[in-house]
Amino acid sequence: MRWRAMTTADLAAVDAIAAKVHPFYPEDASVPAERLELYPDGCRVLDAARRDGIGGAISGYVVSHPWHLGQPPPLNALIGRLPERASTYYIHDLALLPEARGSGAADAIVRQLLRHAAESGLGTVSLVAVNDSVRFWQSYGFDIVDLPELRPKLSSYDSRARLMVREVGAA
Repeated sequence: MRWRAMTTADLAAVDAIAAKVHPFYPEDASVPAERLELYPDGCRVLDAARRDGIGGAISGYVVSHPWHLGQPPPLNALIGRLPERASTYYIHDLALLPEARGSGAADAIVRQLLRHAAESGLGTVSLVAVNDSVRFWQSYGFDIVDLPELRPKLSSYDSRARLMVREVGAA
C-alpha cells in the first residue's frame, strides 16, 4: 500500500470509504470534492498497488488544508475558499478501511502531514477527533483544546467530538 495524490476519479471511492468508516458523521460528496479542488496537496488516497505498480483498490484517504486555528468547519459544510492567512494546518478527515489498519499507513500519513505543515510555515496542526480517536491523536502529540464558544459547532459532529491541536515542532 502507498499514499498517492487523490484525483477526481478517486472521489467515489472516498465517498464509499467515508460511509463505512464514518457512518455517524455523513458528509455530502461535494465536501471532499471541494477540498480536493481547493487544496490538492492535502488530499491523498491509500492505494493498494499491485506488484506491477498498477493501482489497486483504495483503502483509505486523508483530506487536509490550511485553515483558521480554533475555527474548524462544521460537519458537512463547504468552505468556499481557503484563507489568505492560514493559522493552522487542518486535518479534515483521515479514514482507513479495517483491512488497512495496523499496516503503518496511518503513521505514514500523519508524519507526512506534519512535515507538510512545517514546510508550509504553519505553526500548528489541528483537527476534530471523532470515533473515539482522541488517544490515537494524543500519541502524535495532539492535545484537546476546550473552547466553550466551539461547543455548538462541535456538536454538529457529536457530544464526544474534540478539537485537538499540536504545535508543528512538538515531539
